[in-house]
Amino acid sequence: MAVWSGTWVSERLGVELTGDPRLRELLGLALRRNPKRAHLLVSHVLGKHVPQSPGVVWRSGRDLGVRVRELLGPADAARAVVLGYAETATGLGHSVADGLGTAPYLHSTRRPVPGVAPAGGFEESHSHATSHLLLPEDPALLAGPGPLVLVDDEFSTGNTVLNTVRALHARYPRDRYVIVALVDMRSAADRDRLEAFASEIGARVDLVTLAAGTVLLPEGVLERGQALVAEHEAAGAAAGAGPAARAGAGASGAAAGTGARGASPGAGGAAGAGAGSAARGDAPAATDVRRVELGWPDGVPDGGRHGFTPAHRARLDAALPAMAARVADALGLAPDAPRRADAPRVLVLGCEELMYAPLALGVALEELGRAEVRFSTTTRSPVLAVDDPGYAIRTRLVFPAHDDPADGPGDRYAYNVAGAGFDAVVAVVDSAADTPALHAPDGLLAQLAAHVPHVLLAVVPSYAPAERATMLPNPLRGPAFSSYAPDDVGWLLQDLSGVRLEAPTEEREEAIQSGGAHYAESLPVEYQPSDRYQALFHTALDTSAARIARAVGAVTETVLAERSPRPVLVSLARAGTPVGVLMRRWALHRHGLDLPHYAVSIVRGRGIDANALRWLQQHHDPADVVFVDGWTGKGAITRELAAALEDFPGFDPEIAVLADPGSCVRTYGTREDFLIPSACLNSTVSGLISRTVLRADLVGPHDFHGAKFYRELAGADVSTAFLDTVTAHFDDVTTAVDADVKDLLATDRTPTWEGWAAVERISEEYGIHDVNLVKPGVGETTRVLLRRVPWKILAQRGAGADLDHVRLLAEQRGVPVEEADDLHYTCVGLIHPKYTRGATGADGHAVTGR
Repeated sequence: MAVWSGTWVSERLGVELTGDPRLRELLGLALRRNPKRAHLLVSHVLGKHVPQSPGVVWRSGRDLGVRVRELLGPADAARAVVLGYAETATGLGHSVADGLGTAPYLHSTRRPVPGVAPAGGFEESHSHATSHLLLPEDPALLAGPGPLVLVDDEFSTGNTVLNTVRALHARYPRDRYVIVALVDMRSAADRDRLEAFASEIGARVDLVTLAAGTVLLPEGVLERGQALVAEHEAAGAAAGAGPAARAGAGASGAAAGTGARGASPGAGGAAGAGAGSAARGDAPAATDVRRVELGWPDGVPDGGRHGFTPAHRARLDAALPAMAARVADALGLAPDAPRRADAPRVLVLGCEELMYAPLALGVALEELGRAEVRFSTTTRSPVLAVDDPGYAIRTRLVFPAHDDPADGPGDRYAYNVAGAGFDAVVAVVDSAADTPALHAPDGLLAQLAAHVPHVLLAVVPSYAPAERATMLPNPLRGPAFSSYAPDDVGWLLQDLSGVRLEAPTEEREEAIQSGGAHYAESLPVEYQPSDRYQALFHTALDTSAARIARAVGAVTETVLAERSPRPVLVSLARAGTPVGVLMRRWALHRHGLDLPHYAVSIVRGRGIDANALRWLQQHHDPADVVFVDGWTGKGAITRELAAALEDFPGFDPEIAVLADPGSCVRTYGTREDFLIPSACLNSTVSGLISRTVLRADLVGPHDFHGAKFYRELAGADVSTAFLDTVTAHFDDVTTAVDADVKDLLATDRTPTWEGWAAVERISEEYGIHDVNLVKPGVGETTRVLLRRVPWKILAQRGAGADLDHVRLLAEQRGVPVEEADDLHYTCVGLIHPKYTRGATGADGHAVTGR
């Protein structure tokens, strides 16, 4: 009967596994030098420390993924994302994603990558290397609302999972998590802690494992384990003085290789020498290692460090048989050789986080049937080697890191390779790890060559997202994105509809102020108007539709006369977009011109979307582009656009607006400060599109800014009604528009910035001393009441129906309305200088009143 590979540790330290009878089939025990945990659970099916059939390793993860798919059901499984843990579970997580079938996969990494911004990180407290980074190429990969499936090799205390979920849930809250592990070894207290945490965050947390049980640790086991490790390392160091020898079970106690690096077997229970424990001498000589060109498919990532999609999986699966055949041919394995008991034994050896690529290659090589194939990988973790059948780590090879690690140089290890009777090793590394250190006399390849007759090196190209050619997508259009007709507008945005970005006003502004967060990193909760407010909107629309149509006609005719006979309308989302649609409709109705119209994002303090400008450059003459907005207030966006376009020569920075009460632009329909009904509401009058979002973890260097499509608000949508009501008056106002345009073209329209001067006066008069807390005009005042925390409203004495909706909103929020004489604007919204959670300055960050 085979000896359990945990017997040696169990007999000496009293460590026991209790629970599922399968635990001893799945796990052995070893010891390590670690101040937090002396023992190591060594998996027989993970493919990390113990060479195993690659098919067994892959199916262990794949079958867990199938169980997750059945647990979630088809709908949730289709929305799931799988996250694996570096370094040990990167291949396991990938295999679980294979079982789910439709899930994209990402694994954490300990290797920073230049040009890729982290989307998060967390700590693994008990690990040899604790810090994990999340570096998805697609910043929105983790941001969807679907289930997150977290995969680790073992679930011992739950600390790592709790740290991960806590970090991710704060940024990307969701309703469901599934934890997948080969074994669940938590104590009862740890199980209770996870249940309490799930209740605290209001999410469902499921667990899927192969087996469950508990590790029984006697009192003082950590100290006794550390002493045992020290004792056997010292014994190994004293014995390590002989020449290099092939290591294996039953070999002498001398370290294989007399230098500080080499193979470390034990003998009859004696521990093998660890790195640095043997006397220095001659390291194994460098060898001519043969290379094999795999023919890795272009564009397929080497793993899940930056994300791995089902499309990547399909391409890799198609290429694997040919890659395995190349490896077999390079090893001289005859294609028609019958299976036999003495078939060559081949180890496919991965490299730390690079587990799935060599595993998949090993599975394909195994399926060829030309050799007995095993799979394992190198690791960062230092583990004591003891050559005893009852101990899980029989031998170890020690070699220097060869991938220029961010945490500096250090030793790396390959376990149970020396002395295991392999005829050949296929070492698989990514190109970032194919360095001189790999080929050095004390490097991994030399260590392998000292113990295995044939060494083959296969290099997988390291996937570098920053090196991709920038491929900007086509504009989004309704009805897939927005309730506007497809021809009305193309949105140069990315769809973030599946991301939770909304927060209550006070909470959102608190986050802005306390952490320096930018207002564009989140969204306000969409205001849902009361029946009374909706009635006011429709009354205001009926009353003002003709006046709006006249202003639309005037600004459009001015653009056609002065800017371009066939302009490309580019509205500033989202207030400018209804105006851009109306201008396009006027040009089509009056002149038969089918003008292109796009919506782009501009963010105060951060400028216009540079990728949207690049797209426009690629598809249109920048000289024909006319930027469109709804109205001017102080002119902050006017200045923002001018500054942003300094890096994009050819674009005209002057904005065309429906109303210019601030006297900030030359191209406008009117300079009256009157009610534009599209300012009364948010998304429900703007195609059901949110404000735009610019956040580093969601918007990458090659992405458009983001926005959400609120499909669920379709029942309250008045976007088309607003457009149709105004358009119906086009014929009625044609004569007036012609007269207005004649006057406009003959008028000196040089901006006077009177609005800015008026805002400065109000700021001083009311003791605010900060123009960023003064929001002028009907449109801006409405925004203050809908999205901010207002102090008071100033209204022109005698202002009529234009302010009915403002008065109602002020009443609902308990905000006083003060009438004033000689006010430049119809109304002005003020934010209290002592209550700045509702205020953001010109740079988009919270400001402090004086």
